[in-house]
Amino acid sequence: MNYQEKLAEKFFRYAAISSQSVGGSPVVPSSPGQTELAKLLMKELEEVGAVDISISDTAVVIGHIPANLPEGHAPVPAVGWVAHLDTVDSKVSPDIHPVMIRNYQGGDICQNEALGLYIKADEHPELAKYIGQDIIVSDGTSVLGADNKSAIANVMTAMEILHNDPSIPHGEIYCCFVPDEEVGLCGAKSIDFSKFPVAFAYTIDCCELGEVVFQTFNAGSGRVHIKGRTAHPMNSKNNVINPCMIATDIINMFDRAATPEHTEDTEGYIWVTGIRCDALNGEVDLNIRDHSKAKYEAKKEYIKAAVEMAKLKHPEAQISVELTDVYANIYDAVNENNSKCIDYIYEAMKQLDITPKTIAMRGGTDGSFISGKGILTPNYFTGAHNFHAISEFMPMEATEKSLLMTLKLIELITEGK
Repeated sequence: MNYQEKLAEKFFRYAAISSQSVGGSPVVPSSPGQTELAKLLMKELEEVGAVDISISDTAVVIGHIPANLPEGHAPVPAVGWVAHLDTVDSKVSPDIHPVMIRNYQGGDICQNEALGLYIKADEHPELAKYIGQDIIVSDGTSVLGADNKSAIANVMTAMEILHNDPSIPHGEIYCCFVPDEEVGLCGAKSIDFSKFPVAFAYTIDCCELGEVVFQTFNAGSGRVHIKGRTAHPMNSKNNVINPCMIATDIINMFDRAATPEHTEDTEGYIWVTGIRCDALNGEVDLNIRDHSKAKYEAKKEYIKAAVEMAKLKHPEAQISVELTDVYANIYDAVNENNSKCIDYIYEAMKQLDITPKTIAMRGGTDGSFISGKGILTPNYFTGAHNFHAISEFMPMEATEKSLLMTLKLIELITEGK
């Protein structure tokens, strides 16, 4: 089997199904294409020998690859792989048309000659690492969707390899495909964990060759509600309570140096993501992020205190705040009983001659929620670059290395070393 061609074949098939998620949707999945892709994967799981295949009413697909250990083999922990069905809404086309660039020879990549769309080499010097390789890009009208359809192709190719070669021993493997990761990990939050009885799991949901993530943000959202009072200007003095000004007062209580544009690495922030005000009502939307659980909780308390201060300043206004936890830091779930699954990542990279690039992710993965449920779920690279951008590209040698990581992890877990 030519692994690169097989990965590309599957990726093109999955990318052809438009599955962009919709933020703020009251239902999961938030788009019908995710259900369509889920049903295709059910069929493909059956073809590679999975059993107990299920799909939930939220389009979570779980399939079980039974162990094929030789008689007398030591017990092997059950392991899972999780990938998400949706692509991000970056305010471009939801329809993805991948383009294969064969034997890239450097310089700008033409994505769409008719529209004059290019990935510029001077804007993306990382392209120089992949001269002589095949690279998949979008046609410039959309993201590529390697986040996360390259992971789906990876997992399904690995399962096909195991199915075609029963001499490869392995323990119980569970494949889980979830919707709506990009809009709050909604799919992961609807997993029926009784159907996913694994000791640990992996996601494949970061970028460049060698990236490893087992630290993510603790993440939450907030919404401040403000109800004021309006009056005609002829008698507005001492009568008008302006929600716009109250929202401004609250926002000005936050540290301007602790926002996304002024922080990096493991520095947290409070991000004002939306303001909606008129003469009577106002809302302020907030994102709260910090790798430190204690600092994350302190940020929530600070928001509450800011609201209380606004109430004191504007006693006749009605001001309240809702705070919601979205996901947790994977690292907070690491303990001496489960940390071996992280060790396996580094051992696999050592054996595959891959240089690790450990990242404290300024974001989260499905594993951030799953780890909080007691199933440690670290993350490793897809090999792609520039997630969530029309300049996203997928070098096939790095994508193949990600597949080899999956196969090597299965081997190491089976050996139990």
